[in-house]
Amino acid sequence: MKRALLATIAVLLFALPARAEIVFFSTGRTLSIKDHTVDPTDDGKLILTLRSGGEIVCEPSVIDRIVPDEVPYPEPEAEKPALVAVAAAPAAPVKYGEIIDKVSAEQNVPAKLVRAVIQVESAYHERARSPKGAMGLMQLMPATAKQYAVADPFDPAANIEGGVKHLKSLMQRLPVALALAAYNAGEAAVQRFNGIPPYRETQDYVARILRLAGL
Repeated sequence: MKRALLATIAVLLFALPARAEIVFFSTGRTLSIKDHTVDPTDDGKLILTLRSGGEIVCEPSVIDRIVPDEVPYPEPEAEKPALVAVAAAPAAPVKYGEIIDKVSAEQNVPAKLVRAVIQVESAYHERARSPKGAMGLMQLMPATAKQYAVADPFDPAANIEGGVKHLKSLMQRLPVALALAAYNAGEAAVQRFNGIPPYRETQDYVARILRLAGL
């Protein structure tokens, strides 16, 4: 079964044009990604390249299928179908829901905002990592993890606590949209441009989170 799935994915990999793809997980969740590759050095695990620039490494067995998205990204009108698919899925896996609710309440940050950030940052994959070094569910950079005493950024509880504290710190100084922009591009960039930086990735990031959170 695993070999057959890998063979199917390998065919898709070389057959698809350089467009977005939709991953259907065996749990019922969906995720829009930039593309995917098979890691030949790690027992055939899949590397899913996120549209935000990060990546997720996972076993082929957790994926039901990968299909091409019918429209290219990042055009605004093209994101709507993907957002509908994500919004239709459960807001968060049960195993993280209690952690999110608890930490959000303690830090007085809307839980729905935290859920949206996690969805966009990592699609709830605790082992997600980015080429720039961001780690875990809320994609903490090493300096941020150290600042909030997160010993293991890949531990869901520790990662969520550090990420929510960081988000709260930004929200105490900035309106929510600018806080999200700072979470993505850095507070210095927000200050330099006196608003959301003119980066397409950051603009799409902020808009998508606000939409998912209903803000």
